[in-house]
Parts: sequence; structure tokens; C-alpha cells
Amino acid sequence: MAENGYKNPIDGTPTTNGSNMANKRSVATSEYILRFLAFAATLVAVIVMAVSKQTKFVSVTLLPDLPPISVEAHAKWQYMSANVFYMVVNIAACVYSALSLILAIVNRFGSKGLDLGVIILDLIILSFLLAANGAAAAVGVLGYYGNSHTRWKKVCNIFDSYCRYTAVSIILSLVAAFMFVLLLALAASKLHKRCL
Repeated sequence: MAENGYKNPIDGTPTTNGSNMANKRSVATSEYILRFLAFAATLVAVIVMAVSKQTKFVSVTLLPDLPPISVEAHAKWQYMSANVFYMVVNIAACVYSALSLILAIVNRFGSKGLDLGVIILDLIILSFLLAANGAAAAVGVLGYYGNSHTRWKKVCNIFDSYCRYTAVSIILSLVAAFMFVLLLALAASKLHKRCL
């Protein structure tokens, strides 16, 4: 310890034990906030996607000489396997976020083995969230624009409310994924500080 009461760590940055404890508290508080935000974003994303259904009457022309007939058409998230995958992943991420938040609060003093397990699970959840968002967004783009090469027509001009709800849900899920990116950056920072 130096004469002025400061501890000189390896990197030469003067710190005191009090500021070190305050830094640990702020890192822990940041982790709690990020985990709560990830939980809230995935929960709302699941709820918004779950209520995204719409029924419309669509005019269908069978033959050019006959008048069009009106057919009832439904849009639900369950009809696309990409959206089912999206829902399963977001529900899993929501449950994991809640459990990891509780675990982070209980494990305030930090078991290194437990921290490593949480980091690995954060990375796995982030990977699944990004994959699910990519799949759901690809289906959404087809819904908005169609695909002229395969003659898939756009459907969001008919099911406008369904498409808006789905887009909002995907954006919320991407916000949750960003929270996991920040959690991983925070964990890397904590590990780096432990090594010094």
C-alpha cells in the first residue's frame, strides 16, 4: 500500500477498498437491471406474439367469368413453424431470465463456478434468441413483400394488424437479445478485473 492510503494494483490505477466495493455493487446492480429488462422484454414479446391473430374475409376469384367469392382467412402465429420456434425460444429465455435473476440475487458474493455456468447459459440463450428472431423476421419479410420468384404473394396488406403485432414482438425480442449481449460484456469485464 502506498503512503497516501491507495492500493496500487498491477495496472497502476490507484483504488481504495471502498471504491472497489462500490464498483462491485454497481456491477451487481447493473446485472440485476439487465436480467430484469431481458425478462420483461421476452415476457412482453411472448404476450404480443400470442395475441397476434387476425381474421379477414378475402375475395377469391375462381374463374374469370364468375364473380369473386368471399372466404374467411385466419392469421395466427401457430401456422408458421418459424413463429412456433420463436415462441418456444422466447418462453425459454423468459423463464431463464427470471431464474438467473433470482440466482444472481441469491449468489451475491459470487461463486466462480456458478458464474461460469451462467455465462455459458447466457451465451446459449443469446444464440437461440438470435436464431429465432432471424427465422421470425424472415417469415415477416415474406409476409410484407412476398416473393415474386416463387409467386408467394404478400399477406401483410390483408393481415395488417397481425403483421404489426408480429413486428413489435420481434423488436422486443431483439431488445432482450441486446440485454444478453450487455450481460456477456459485463461478465467479461468482471472476469478481466478478477484476473488483475
